[in-house]
Amino acid sequence: MNDQPRSLASTLLSVGLLLVAMASIQSGASLAKSMFPVIGAQGTTTLRLIFASVIMVLLLRPWRATLTAKSLRTVIVYGIALGGMNLLFYMSLRTVPLGIAVALEFTGPLAVAIYASRRAIDFLWIALAAVGLLLLIPTGAATAGIDLAGAGYALGAGVCWAFYILFGQKAGADNGVQTAALGVMIAALFVTPFGIAHAGAALLTPSLIPIAIGVALLSTALPYTLEMVALTRMPTRTFGTLMSIEPAIGALSGLLFLQEYLTLSQWMAIMCIILASVGATITMGSSAKPAVAAD
Repeated sequence: MNDQPRSLASTLLSVGLLLVAMASIQSGASLAKSMFPVIGAQGTTTLRLIFASVIMVLLLRPWRATLTAKSLRTVIVYGIALGGMNLLFYMSLRTVPLGIAVALEFTGPLAVAIYASRRAIDFLWIALAAVGLLLLIPTGAATAGIDLAGAGYALGAGVCWAFYILFGQKAGADNGVQTAALGVMIAALFVTPFGIAHAGAALLTPSLIPIAIGVALLSTALPYTLEMVALTRMPTRTFGTLMSIEPAIGALSGLLFLQEYLTLSQWMAIMCIILASVGATITMGSSAKPAVAAD
C-alpha cells in the first residue's frame, strides 16, 4: 500500500537530481570559458576531467566495481564518448554562444529518442529539428548566423552524447554510479594528450587550479554522478523529456554569466529543437524499455 508513495518520492527525487545536474553543467561551462584565453578549450577540458576524475575516485571508489571483459569494453566506450563530448563541446564554445552550442549538441539525444520510437509522427519532430538547424545557418547577408566550424564541433559533441546515453545505460546497469567515476577516468586519459599538445606547461599555471577545480565540480563530478543515478532509475521517456529543456538552461546561463544575447531567430531555433526533442520523447513506443536501475 506504501509502494505508490514510495515510487512517487523516488521519481520526484530523480527529477530533482536531473534538474540540478543540468543547471550545474551549464554554469560550469560558463566558468570554463574564462580559462580559454590561457590554455584553450583543449587544456580546459583536460584540467576539468583530471580534477573531476580525482574527486570522483575518492567519492565513489570505483576499484570496488566488478568488471568482466564485456562490461569493461562498455565502460571504455562510455568513457571515450564522455571525453569526446566534453572536448568537442568546449571547442564549439570558442565561437558559438552557449545556448546554441547546447541546442546543436542536443541533436544527438534527439536522434536516440527518434530511433527508439520510429513512428510516422517522428517525421514531424525531424522537420522541427531541421527548421531549428536552418534558422542557425548563415544565409545571404544575415549577420546572426553562427560559425560553421563551431557548429560542426557542437554537432560532433552531439554524436558523442548519443553514445554516452546508450553505453551509459549499459555500463550503469553493471556497476551503478561507480560507472561515472570509471568513465571520467577513461575520458581524462583520452583527452589529456590533446590538452598537453595544445597548452603544454601552461596547464600548470597556479592561478588556474582553483577555477579548474570549480569547473570539475560543476561540470563533471556533480552532474555526471547525478545523471548516472537518474539515468539508471528513471524511465527513458521521462529522462529524455526532462533533458530536452537543457538548451534553454544553456541559453539562460550564457545570458546570465557570459552576457550572450541571442537574436529572436536563434531563440526560435532553440525552441524548435526543444519541441522536437520533447515530442520525440513523448511519442516513444510503449515498448521502449526503461532505463535499468542500479543496485
